[in-house]
Amino acid sequence: MSETHILLGLGGIGAAALLSQWLAWRLRLPAILFLLLCGIGAGPVLGWLQPEQLFGPLLFPLVSLSVAIILFEGSLTLKLAEWREIGSVVQRMVTVGALATWIVITLSTHYLLNFPWDMAVLFGSLTLVTGPTVIVPMLRVMRPNAAVANILRWEGIVIDPIGALLAVVVFSFIVSQDGHGGAVSAGLSTFAAVIACGCLLGAAGGWLFGVALRRHWLPEYLQNLAALAAVLGIFIAANLLVSESGLLAVTVMGMWLANMRGVDVQHILHFKENLSVLLISGLFILLAARLDLDALIALGPVTLAVLAIIQLIARPLCVALSTAGSSLNWRERALLSWIAPRGIVAAAVSAIFAERLAHHGYSQAHLLVPLTFLVIIGTVVLQSATARPLAHLLKVSEPSPRGFLIIGANPLARAVGKALQQREQRVLLTDSSWENISAARMDGLPTYFGNPASQHADAHLDMVGLGQLLALSPSSEQNSLACTRFRPDFGKANLYYLPSQREQRLSEKHRTSDKHRGQPLGYPSQTYGQLASALARGAEIRSTTLSESFTWGHYRSLHGDAATLLMAFDTRGWFHIASATLDFTPGPGWTLLALIDAEE
Repeated sequence: MSETHILLGLGGIGAAALLSQWLAWRLRLPAILFLLLCGIGAGPVLGWLQPEQLFGPLLFPLVSLSVAIILFEGSLTLKLAEWREIGSVVQRMVTVGALATWIVITLSTHYLLNFPWDMAVLFGSLTLVTGPTVIVPMLRVMRPNAAVANILRWEGIVIDPIGALLAVVVFSFIVSQDGHGGAVSAGLSTFAAVIACGCLLGAAGGWLFGVALRRHWLPEYLQNLAALAAVLGIFIAANLLVSESGLLAVTVMGMWLANMRGVDVQHILHFKENLSVLLISGLFILLAARLDLDALIALGPVTLAVLAIIQLIARPLCVALSTAGSSLNWRERALLSWIAPRGIVAAAVSAIFAERLAHHGYSQAHLLVPLTFLVIIGTVVLQSATARPLAHLLKVSEPSPRGFLIIGANPLARAVGKALQQREQRVLLTDSSWENISAARMDGLPTYFGNPASQHADAHLDMVGLGQLLALSPSSEQNSLACTRFRPDFGKANLYYLPSQREQRLSEKHRTSDKHRGQPLGYPSQTYGQLASALARGAEIRSTTLSESFTWGHYRSLHGDAATLLMAFDTRGWFHIASATLDFTPGPGWTLLALIDAEE
């Protein structure tokens, strides 16, 4: 393949990945839907993308390394504190529940598709996994309550390496049958070796890298690169010692780092999240481009019966066995019984094993990939389309994140909080001053007493329904710290703050960088001191509704700079927060919320 074709192929994958992710963001659907469509369209349908020709012998090593990075990123979120809260349900889902799912899928594949027992058992182990790459986007769309969300997230992360490990054991049984017997002993010895090597190397790698982070042996700008190199090194070393133990090793490494005392992995986690988006996008397109549609069509409509059994029998059985005796109500169990999309690990591992089994002469090995993709596409499409309405119907979804987290409970913050609460907006005020918190509670405002950037706040701050930050503290340092802390949760576009007069007088080398702050709140631009002084003189936050005869222009002419516009509510009830550069024009029917001087 010429250099031009290689460059066009790589560029096309990048463009398709970006388009798919953007469409998923705009339409609030899992990106896997659009990634699969792009891969199938560019590969088996149009013939534009041929992964084997594009990457040659590098294709499957790249797939394996990418899956390792994705699993490591997911395991970095496994906190033992959460495990103690919901551990019993998750433990049963990834053990007893997974076993039940495995048995149901194996039986249906053998009897309905006439797969031999060994291939049916392998397919069952491949498709019992869910995976964070499809669970997390679906959770963002349907927004279930914390109990359901944590169980699904934990299940997806933990079951990925378990499913891959089971597939390794089954694969070893199948391949060992070509030798001189001893399939059972070979499989058991492989299982023990994979477990021992993966756990020991993963724990050692996590501990060593954690010590390096805790003792500051690495400068901060090299920590992300070092983490990536360590993950790849542990994965390769484990696979060299015991084949297929790398996935378990990187998962254990991530769990060890996430729970190591005195080690902050947030910046590494954010880097890995961005890298995972890139890898997942490219992998789905490449693997979908290799799909054999003719082989899938040749299986006939009976494959839909297998898909129905997986969705309607295997998953409810898994949840019923796993949640018996738990505190979950029937609504939460019903939602858990419906949500189990298959993801990237099932696709990647099936492609790897199908290739190896084909070399061992298994004629039906080529059916593993199309059948696995059918399960992925079927579960993702069906559950993506129904998850949000079902969560609403069962009344287990969180409210939309339209509420306001207000930093500070001073008189100005309380006045803004009361005005928003009167507009039926959820607010939560945080402050380390007990006097301010007491006054806010006397006003009937929800509060959190403490530093919102503290470790206690990470565990106890109720973020349900909150989507905007208003940093209204008189301390510019506190405002900047809050904006930095909550930027990953809310996004920079939803962070607003009031600058202090002292901050405005500082030179550039002493002033906090704009990238660590939000947007200035209020139009025209005001400082915290100016608004607090106006409030002390008797200024009030008032609501004014515009009309055809009293327009935005009339409002500005009447009040001028005596009115500081804070936000506006349009005719649909959506709010628009005012900043120093007003990026919206209020129209008839809009309601304006502004701090107006007492003289006005």
